[in-house]
Amino acid sequence: MTGQFLSGAASPAVRRHVVMESTPVGRLVLVARGAELVGVWMEDQRHHPGVLAYGEPAPADDEVLTAAATQLEEYFAGRRTEFDLTLAPEGTAFQQRVWAELLRIPYGETTTYGELARRLGHPNGSRAVGLANGRNPLGIVVPCHRVVGAGGDLTGYGGGLPRKRLLLDLEAQVAGLRLF
Repeated sequence: MTGQFLSGAASPAVRRHVVMESTPVGRLVLVARGAELVGVWMEDQRHHPGVLAYGEPAPADDEVLTAAATQLEEYFAGRRTEFDLTLAPEGTAFQQRVWAELLRIPYGETTTYGELARRLGHPNGSRAVGLANGRNPLGIVVPCHRVVGAGGDLTGYGGGLPRKRLLLDLEAQVAGLRLF
């Protein structure tokens, strides 16, 4: 499983953020609370929480955000296939279950919304899984981009389908696979 996934229980620590200006998917905002990464947001992302959710700008030596930025840079360079970060996304109990299941999808592979629903014990819940997937606050790190439609079609990605394709193509190339 990628990283350490916490329950998302609120911590009294103040939120802080750092901006990665130039990545293959555009500008990213990384948000931490205490020693936990709670957000990775793309510019123009659907279900974006708004800038008030970012908190204060982080100091340049912030360990959590520096580690997250470094690991994302390594991921984009094809040198990292798993993240080693403490994650604490905030969401409902069902969303937490879906996001935890996303961490089990291997790098370079995909699964369907229906398969995720079956794994969670809700074989008719692909729509609910899709909605929870779309609310994932830790895009890329919690790999919601690895979920595709029943026929393998690229569907539903909060960052937009071109970004989803880019991420899947990157992983397929690094893993030596051909997904599409």
